[in-house]
Amino acid sequence: MPGVLIVEAMAQVGGVLLLTLSDNQGKLAYFAGIDHVRFRRPVLPGDTLITEVELLKTRGPFGKIKAVSRVGDEIAAEGEMMFALQDREQSLVDEAKQPVAVGK
Repeated sequence: MPGVLIVEAMAQVGGVLLLTLSDNQGKLAYFAGIDHVRFRRPVLPGDTLITEVELLKTRGPFGKIKAVSRVGDEIAAEGEMMFALQDREQSLVDEAKQPVAVGK
């Protein structure tokens, strides 16, 4: 499995964790950054990848998680990821303000 897909899986699980907190109900999680990612072993066809995440901290609209992906008892990848949280309604207002490109 390509490393980018392992990182994507870790980010998806981290986003779900942040959005399950009661203060974040109805918000959107945007991926904001990645730190200290290490790939420890390859993930091969037929392997089952299990990803666990731990909430490190939240401050205002930002959250940071630590993710560990394992195949069996072996760590395949681990790292920290940051997210920015935004109210769903505010996101729709911001999207409506974006200019639309018009072809010539």
